[in-house]
Amino acid sequence: MNPSQRTLSGSSQSPRSPSSSQPFLSVSVTDPVKLGNGVQAYISYRVITKTNFPEYQGPEKIVIRRYSDFVWLRDRLFEKYKGIFIPPLPEKSAVEKFRFSAEFIEMRRQALDIFVNRIASHHELQQSEDLRLFLQAEEETMERLRSQETGIFKKKPADLMQIFKDVQSKVSDVVLGKEKPVEESDPEYEKMKHYVFELENHLAEAQKHAYRLVKRHRELGQSLSDFGKAVKLLGVSEGNALGKAFSELGMKSEILSAKLQKEAHQLLMNFEEPLKDYVHAVQSIKATIAERANAFRRQCELAETMKLKEINLDKLMLIRSDKVAEAEHEYKELKAESEQATKTFETIVKLMNEEMGRFQEQKTLDMGIAFHEFAKGQARLANGIADAWRSLLPKLEACSSS
Repeated sequence: MNPSQRTLSGSSQSPRSPSSSQPFLSVSVTDPVKLGNGVQAYISYRVITKTNFPEYQGPEKIVIRRYSDFVWLRDRLFEKYKGIFIPPLPEKSAVEKFRFSAEFIEMRRQALDIFVNRIASHHELQQSEDLRLFLQAEEETMERLRSQETGIFKKKPADLMQIFKDVQSKVSDVVLGKEKPVEESDPEYEKMKHYVFELENHLAEAQKHAYRLVKRHRELGQSLSDFGKAVKLLGVSEGNALGKAFSELGMKSEILSAKLQKEAHQLLMNFEEPLKDYVHAVQSIKATIAERANAFRRQCELAETMKLKEINLDKLMLIRSDKVAEAEHEYKELKAESEQATKTFETIVKLMNEEMGRFQEQKTLDMGIAFHEFAKGQARLANGIADAWRSLLPKLEACSSS
């Protein structure tokens, strides 16, 4: 399976192919190039967009983007599309020596391609003006837009973790002199939150062990390569039939080493990376949960403030105060704000329910593919190893019996 085919929460493929007469939006992230030196170095990518959407500048557009541009797009969508699970971005490498390795660069390119195509295939996100800017604006414009960016993902890690902790904890506020809970108590919502947090733990554990499998394959491959070289030298020193058998054993070991290294790479791209991708996806869902909690809290706070304003207004009307008109105006403004907050919260709830259903459906498909690829790769490797060793048995038996 090609990693670019992964489709978490929206296909990495465009919803329509360019050959279709239907509306289509196809995006490719290609040609990573290292620019700059030292701490200023970064990777740029060619982002190629093909579409027949009328709001785009033309049928094809090519722009140059860097990782921070993708971060800008993710942040903007998160701020504007409350309730929608924004696709996750690949993480940054904190280890300098891995930042510009060929494998890391290719992994990130593929992950960025998946990220932007998930957005392009989402029925709401694909209409985003920010997506159009990202796909069409010149580099100078993107640089200016990035410099203006603020949002949840610009917060410090400790602040972001606190947001997630707040979702799980009971938050109270003192209103009207009485402690009043401001977190939802909907059983279905609690069940959903519990599922999301448990899913993250299980996925992270599975990804950790997948990483160990990749590491073990690579280490075994390197050991076989070293063993093969040593046995081939032993074969040269021996000569005759035994020396030839040793030489063949060394060659087989080196061939198997290459198979193991290849399978380790396939395991990384088709199994470990999809699992890691879903860990990041669940973290995006948790960010949406935090936004839902904030919206609910805001709705409750405005409702309580309205009660206070209403009591104050009644009091002013009773004493026929000259401040009645001003209080009425404030009450009407607050009421409008409260109604908007309620509408925002209800919209987030509705969208989250739709997104969770879509997420579950896509997760079933993607995990099925990932585990199928894993089992198929392991079976292929095991058969290759067994066939290689089996082919040597007659010659080694002949040497041992002579």
